[in-house]
Amino acid sequence: MGGRGSVKHNPDRMARRIPTLPAPFLKTISIKQGATVEKSKHPFNLLYLQAEDFRVVLDSPVTIFVGENGAGKSTLLEAIAISCGFNVLGGNKNHVYNGQKQGTGLHQYLNFGWLPKITKGFFLRAESFFLFADYLDDHKKDFGEAYDGYGGGSLHSQSHGESFMSLFKSRTRSDEILIFDEPEAALSPKRQVEFLEILKDLERRNNQIIMATHSPLLMSYPKAKLLQINDDGINETTYKETGHFKIWKDFVLR
Repeated sequence: MGGRGSVKHNPDRMARRIPTLPAPFLKTISIKQGATVEKSKHPFNLLYLQAEDFRVVLDSPVTIFVGENGAGKSTLLEAIAISCGFNVLGGNKNHVYNGQKQGTGLHQYLNFGWLPKITKGFFLRAESFFLFADYLDDHKKDFGEAYDGYGGGSLHSQSHGESFMSLFKSRTRSDEILIFDEPEAALSPKRQVEFLEILKDLERRNNQIIMATHSPLLMSYPKAKLLQINDDGINETTYKETGHFKIWKDFVLR
């Protein structure tokens, strides 16, 4: 007697019928039409934002921004992170710090072209990573499970490099957007090579990775889209055409 009313709704079963779209999920970034900004003030005084046709195309699962200090890499990654709902100081949408920084506000003036919109993932900001470690310590006191997935103990009890690697290795999920701002900051060359292997696994599990780095080692990630930020704006480049690679090569061979 299998009438219509005997069929039970199973949300998990229904979800499995929907195919997961391949990364990248965030596909374009552009200035909102009609947006009024003061181009003499930060962040709109950044050279790449001066162009009326500013547009960034993210058509690879792994995108790497390169450029000198002050070029605006971190500012752009921050705007992307906020658009995902992530904490501006690092973490995800569930991490809220006391006295939280609000960011530059750039995200309010940008259009983010998603397919689909993703709010799962993580924002690593090297310069404020210790605040994330503090957050986990405070959370541990309240809930007792904050260290699960981060090496089993306080990130402050590990070396700087070990704590970074513990965080990277904790990203074991799929279909997320992962934003890494200068992840090499605490990593030795050997650890950076290990991180390249972690990136490969993250990409294999259909995650989108957006990264800013000064490391020629990390820039060498196979099939990554390299976007150079300089006086000409944001333009695609090749590994050997980056200023970082050229300086590194000249230094090693001199």
